[in-house]
Amino acid sequence: MTAQVETTLRGPNSYALARRVIEAMEAAEVWPTPVNFELWVYYLSEPEGELGREITRLLATREPFSEATAEMLAAEYLPRGRLSEEIRDAGRVLDRELTSVAEAISDAHSSNVAFSATLAEASANIESADDPEQLKVLVTGLTAATHQVQAENASLEQRLDTSTREVARLREHLEQVRRDAMTDALTNLANRKAFDIQLDAATATAQSAGTPLALAVLDIDHFKRFNDTWGHQTGDQVLRYVASVLARVSPAPRFAARYGGEEFAVIFPAETTASVLAALECIRKEIRSRALRRRSTNDDLGAVTISIGFAEHLPGETAISLLERADAALYESKHGGRDMTTRARSQEQVAA
Repeated sequence: MTAQVETTLRGPNSYALARRVIEAMEAAEVWPTPVNFELWVYYLSEPEGELGREITRLLATREPFSEATAEMLAAEYLPRGRLSEEIRDAGRVLDRELTSVAEAISDAHSSNVAFSATLAEASANIESADDPEQLKVLVTGLTAATHQVQAENASLEQRLDTSTREVARLREHLEQVRRDAMTDALTNLANRKAFDIQLDAATATAQSAGTPLALAVLDIDHFKRFNDTWGHQTGDQVLRYVASVLARVSPAPRFAARYGGEEFAVIFPAETTASVLAALECIRKEIRSRALRRRSTNDDLGAVTISIGFAEHLPGETAISLLERADAALYESKHGGRDMTTRARSQEQVAA
């Protein structure tokens, strides 16, 4: 459901959905705050889903739809809300484990202080002891104190071992949460947020090291036709197909991402122009070489083609400028007949 909504919001039906959302919110006397708007987008996109049924139930009570209610629903049902809640849960677990470790260390410190005092007292008493029975009592006391310290140290080791394993599990879970936050749910490619971070880092590296960097922006031709003719599920099938080709042809250090809607991007660090062009042509030709069929009916969908624009990083150029030039090259491919690759002009060529 999340991927379908994301696709709709970046497609031709997005404005119609937005108008429906505003009308529905006004009819329900719900203020169009950002959180409420996002809730209603998901509500109208899938009214029979968990969130849809819960909002329907709340509206039936005719109680005011408060900000507290909206925040509760967002935390429970919206993707970013669930992600935030997972991070908060992880923070609570980490706080609990750190508290446990601190208490264990404090107990061990107190025990060692007491043991040191016992040793000092025993040392003084041994020097003044003049009969075997007195020495026996002192040795027995030292033995008992030693056993107690050993037991407490063993308990400390066990608690530290448990906490270490719990923190390791927590670290692995948070890493998975981080990956999920950076991954497009529909295509399993990196999402726009991950792309923005990677492009900034790649641009900084190219600038500081003086190494080549190229950025390609790819767009599925006539994607609206797939959605209008066959529906969003078939459109999703096309998106996943294109993403699978990009993922296979763009192994690390290349970086492929779903840029938004039917648009993708690939970052090529430290590659020659010839290498980038060869990879892009491989992607373009492989995508068009396969005639897709609709899974549910086996209808022939025809060939999928893509238009590509790419730009090479110029000295002193920012990530935003590089992306703008790649977008401009994509625009030229679209208006030049589609199913083609266009290399961006330099800033001097654009100015001329």
